[in-house]
Amino acid sequence: MKIKSKYIALLAMCFVSYLASAQMTVSGVVASAEDGLGIPGATVLEKGTSNGTITDVDGRYSITVSDPQTAVLRVSFVGYVNSEVQVAGRSEIDVSIEMDLQQLNEIVVVGYGSVRKSDNTGALSSIKSEELNAFPALSAVQTLQGRAAGVQIQSTNGGEPGANFSLKIRGGSSINASSEPLRVVDGFVGGEMPPPQDIQSMEILKDASATAIYGSRAANGVLLITTKSGGEGKMKVDFNSSYSYQEASDRLDLLSGEDFRDYILEVLPNYDYNPDVDTDWQDEILRSGHIWNNQVSVSGGSPSSKYYISATHFEQEGVVVNSDYERYSITSNLSFKASDRVNLGVNLYGRRSIQNGVLTQETTGGSSNTGVLGAAARLEPDTPVRDADGNFTQSKLGDNIDNPVAIANGIDRERITDRFQVNSFAEVKILDWLSFKSTLGAGVTSYREGTFTSSQLGRGGNGGIGTLEFDKAINLLTENYFTVKKDFDGHRINWVNGYSYQKSQDEDLLATSSDFVSEAVSYWNLGGGATWPAPNSGTSTRILKSYYSRLNYTLFDRYVFTVTGRYDGASNFAANNKWAFFPSGAIAWNIGDEAFMKNLNPIYSMKLRTSYGLTGNQAIGAYGSLATLRSQYSIRPGEGAFILGTLANPNLTWETTSQLNVGLDVGLIDDRINFTVDYYNKLTSDLLFDRPIPSFLGVAGTATQIQNAGEVRNKGLEAAITTRNIQRADFSWTSNFVFSMNRNEIVSLADTVGIRYEDAPGHFNIATGFQLLEIGQPVGVYYGFVYEGVTQPGDPLLEGSDGKIGGEQFADLNDDGILNDDDRKIIGNPHPDFVWSMNNNFTYKNFDLNIFLQGVHGNDMMNLTRMELESFRGTWNVSTAALDRYHPIDNAKGTIPSADTDRTLKVTSRWIEDGSYVRVKNIALGYNVPSSLLDKINVRSLRFYVSAQNLLTFTDYSGLDPETAYNNSTSNADSNRNLGLDYGSYPNVKTYTVGLNLGF
Repeated sequence: MKIKSKYIALLAMCFVSYLASAQMTVSGVVASAEDGLGIPGATVLEKGTSNGTITDVDGRYSITVSDPQTAVLRVSFVGYVNSEVQVAGRSEIDVSIEMDLQQLNEIVVVGYGSVRKSDNTGALSSIKSEELNAFPALSAVQTLQGRAAGVQIQSTNGGEPGANFSLKIRGGSSINASSEPLRVVDGFVGGEMPPPQDIQSMEILKDASATAIYGSRAANGVLLITTKSGGEGKMKVDFNSSYSYQEASDRLDLLSGEDFRDYILEVLPNYDYNPDVDTDWQDEILRSGHIWNNQVSVSGGSPSSKYYISATHFEQEGVVVNSDYERYSITSNLSFKASDRVNLGVNLYGRRSIQNGVLTQETTGGSSNTGVLGAAARLEPDTPVRDADGNFTQSKLGDNIDNPVAIANGIDRERITDRFQVNSFAEVKILDWLSFKSTLGAGVTSYREGTFTSSQLGRGGNGGIGTLEFDKAINLLTENYFTVKKDFDGHRINWVNGYSYQKSQDEDLLATSSDFVSEAVSYWNLGGGATWPAPNSGTSTRILKSYYSRLNYTLFDRYVFTVTGRYDGASNFAANNKWAFFPSGAIAWNIGDEAFMKNLNPIYSMKLRTSYGLTGNQAIGAYGSLATLRSQYSIRPGEGAFILGTLANPNLTWETTSQLNVGLDVGLIDDRINFTVDYYNKLTSDLLFDRPIPSFLGVAGTATQIQNAGEVRNKGLEAAITTRNIQRADFSWTSNFVFSMNRNEIVSLADTVGIRYEDAPGHFNIATGFQLLEIGQPVGVYYGFVYEGVTQPGDPLLEGSDGKIGGEQFADLNDDGILNDDDRKIIGNPHPDFVWSMNNNFTYKNFDLNIFLQGVHGNDMMNLTRMELESFRGTWNVSTAALDRYHPIDNAKGTIPSADTDRTLKVTSRWIEDGSYVRVKNIALGYNVPSSLLDKINVRSLRFYVSAQNLLTFTDYSGLDPETAYNNSTSNADSNRNLGLDYGSYPNVKTYTVGLNLGF
């Protein structure tokens, strides 16, 4: 045994000696090839391992490698080209690395081309593919939220499957026209964005210098989307898959059981309360949801041809029963080098989506139109889902509305949308400095929406109601432009000149039928109904012709000048104003390249920019300047009649936005800190305004005329900071902070008197104009009474108010003892003071962690849901706030007004709440499988990850979610005027995701 022990010890010593001889310490200096100085903070990594180190302040390093003969050192540093050095038995190795000129001259995409980053004079933000794919999302617009300064994004209906997102760049520039930015996909103006997985980058153009080349459609900013393309080399196959679990982020606190009994019998002593039933209507309609998101792509190419082909499938089951969304899409980008001077290519995109929805955000809430969420809040808990005969029940209170389960199951709503988009191009290099590009594109969108309301619902009548709607939109576009790019003797020119022709045509049809003998085939047998209202149909055509030019001139790599102009002619404007010119000018100074800046060591780069220009907004209908006729009943039996509906406007023209922008870009400490700040001031004049026409002019009813009248100003400050906090071989930490503040103001209107309007459910009966357009105020401020609490003994009882002890007490602003319109004032502003976001990325060896926070501050919200649930009128269920209602005996110190059947709904400051919030938008943890393991199974890359979205929200807002938008369509004036309203919206969701990214 002793002999064996000696042999074992000897073998162990030999093995240790072998290991020691196999390893070796290598040291040296990493220096810049430009000046020979050592580079501190450079990474020196043994290739294929996680073994690495960082150079010291003099650029020196020391690392122990596993095999001195085969080991390879990989040296990297920001702004320099990576270098690899074979150790080959050497213990002292100095490495010289060169500056990365390609990185220093990074190309940014602009309208109709690209420029060097150093030559850019405009205000723009660039978003890369990694940021757009940080979490599963329906569209890339959703993932933009909080990623860029000056960009505000909000869902139009919470977490509804297939919901749209409202997007504004530097505030809403209009009142009645849309403020959505122009979208350009691979050069196709007005194209549809593919799924986020197929997007390579997105540029957000914000100031006039960047957007003026798109002229009459650029006042709201421009999104330039570049999709992925293939590269030279062998074929790559990528597969991305994720599964997400979703749940409603919050629920309303409503009365149930004995609490409801006590309340309802107090206000309605004769109410027939059912003690055997306690229905939680939110439980009945809410469920857990999920998202399946899968994508596979194939890419590659040769020097003469490149390809990228991708297919995606997105499926979402909503958290409200019978709501879901499914999308299939294909993206294909092909390019060919026909000769040394001719390049050809084609971009294809196809998509089919199927959306099954439930009724939410109802504009009227009576018995005929109550939505699922509105009914779940209002219906009394002592009513069962079905009665003894198995039929769906209705409310015993108020309007006898259908119960929410009946609404969710008794209304069949399906919308199928098909989109096909193709854009081909040919590019000819005429001379080394002169090229010509021609594109020809077409986009076709068609949808069919069917709705059937069953007779199981009160609103369904005797045999149900069926509706079918069809729409097809065709968009044709050709662009033809020359590009001059030439460098000579310190001068650099980038000059684009072109012509554009775009034609858009739309066709639509709507038919309805009711009182069916059989409901078996839903809306697919409209002829089977007994009642057929006249169908509606229509068509429209718009044409836009344009000439454009942009000259970008750079002198000595330091002084940059840009001049842009576009001359647009649009068919949808009046004969006297078909054409308009939109110019802009900008200058930039690369201060960091001046000789006097060379010794300012912390400053790596610095550029000062300023621009001014004009852009337009032509977002009106194809025939908005023409007169229309409206049908009218005739006093003669059997004959119809027509009267003038709207007045023509022969002088109607574009909204025009003038914008001044001043910006500063700074890079510090070898570009480890990047700071960008912009100040802007934009004034939109000649607003496209629907102005009411006096009836004495012979116009029917409440008709309007579109006029150019009024001005709106948006001015603000944007800042973005990107820092590389820690850069080590096995650990890194980068941060990005974005801050925006915008001040919106109405400068002038057609009339000096403020314009009141209201967008609330019709059953509220508050047609008093609680939203206001007034000179000197932001668009859409709230207007109403000032609430002062519960009326106590000894308080004045104002005529026009509750007039009771325990009722609502309001401020008598003019001290006349009467509560009337003179006691109303501006009580809230829905525009935020500022918004911000912070994104932190950490890597440790093969792990990565992302934490993304988002905040909105200083905005008021009008909580219409709370107004309904705290009215305590005995017309529907109420919130748990009723537990603290005033009662002269049981709760004389109650802070909530008493129950009162005589109370009318009033818009007051009581319903205005602070909508500020801070949200943990995304947390993601990933693991990249080491290449040393993947090489053995011929896999290029493999990453697993888990993530959570909307995990935590910090807010004082009492509603379901502060990020809501009632009646806030993305396509019309609602997106500008209806801000901060909350009623009956689809719940926002928390999402938990697992996924993988696999590459071959």
